[in-house]
Amino acid sequence: MTDAQWNQLLAVTAGERLRPPLGFIIDSPWLPNWFGISILDYFTSDTLWFEANRQAIESFPEVTFLPGFWSEFGMCTEPSAFGCKCRFPENEFPFAEKVIQDLGEIDQLAEPDPGTDGLLPFTLKRLKIARPRIEALGHQIRFSVSRGPLNLATFLLGTTEFMLALKTDRGRVHKLLRLITDFLKRWHQLQRETLPSIGGMFVLDDIVGFLGAEDFQEFGLPYLKDLYATELAVKFFHNDARCEKSLPGYSEIGINLYNPGVFNTLAELRALSKNRLALLGNIPPRDVLAQGTPAEVRAAVTRLLAETTDHSRLILSCAGGMPPGVSTENLRAFVEAVQSAERRGG
Repeated sequence: MTDAQWNQLLAVTAGERLRPPLGFIIDSPWLPNWFGISILDYFTSDTLWFEANRQAIESFPEVTFLPGFWSEFGMCTEPSAFGCKCRFPENEFPFAEKVIQDLGEIDQLAEPDPGTDGLLPFTLKRLKIARPRIEALGHQIRFSVSRGPLNLATFLLGTTEFMLALKTDRGRVHKLLRLITDFLKRWHQLQRETLPSIGGMFVLDDIVGFLGAEDFQEFGLPYLKDLYATELAVKFFHNDARCEKSLPGYSEIGINLYNPGVFNTLAELRALSKNRLALLGNIPPRDVLAQGTPAEVRAAVTRLLAETTDHSRLILSCAGGMPPGVSTENLRAFVEAVQSAERRGG
């Protein structure tokens, strides 16, 4: 992310009135195949990882790509530190198998060291090695990144097992979430210490969207609030599952930038959040951005801009992250639709 893009992001989250910028979350589900390589190539080659990210920023200079040069191993990044068996097919998404077979095992679970355990040292070392080349392009690493406490808990325990445990063994669920949150706090701190240019935090946790309001208040809000308890300027959150039960609590957590799913209109999202959050969205990612025609992408952008005359606290994007299969032509159509609206004064 360039200095100009970072300053624009600060202005958007502060609620300053300006023409909404364009931004997309990009990572391994989209970037490798768009660049013409396999997902495993992307994970295993520092050179190919760097060149894929470089080509994206140079192909679309009008777009802020978030978090920017994301060093990751898909959903295996944090679970690997807990000893999960990680599967890496050549060109499919990696998967971490659960490591807790019985709730009683939570009592013996040890907190990993983010500096030495699993794939985390490789994740951070890639950024350290690439940092001079990233900065030579005029970009900086701006975000520490992780999956959220609930998301990580479902990988360790299994999603169905975790959801059942919320009702059958609440004490052990709290114990697990406390341990995971402490681990994630150390992981974000290590990223900040290693890369002083970091000024934001990015956390992804779709599992909050599976909870009712009471369960979110008990199991989601306190741990996310603890995780986000930093002085960082941008506190970015992704949950593209349903958000009606959790979104009203995001500002209390400290979140000031939110990437939602497709379930709500821009007006509904603003009402639920009392317009306290900047929003990154919100055209349909798969059905329009990936599978639609360029004309359909342009029409979706036009509809999004027409939803409200207040374009503050808005970054034009798709709901969720960039999905697999989005073509250069469709991304260019998105950019051109925004530029056309600006010329018309929209």
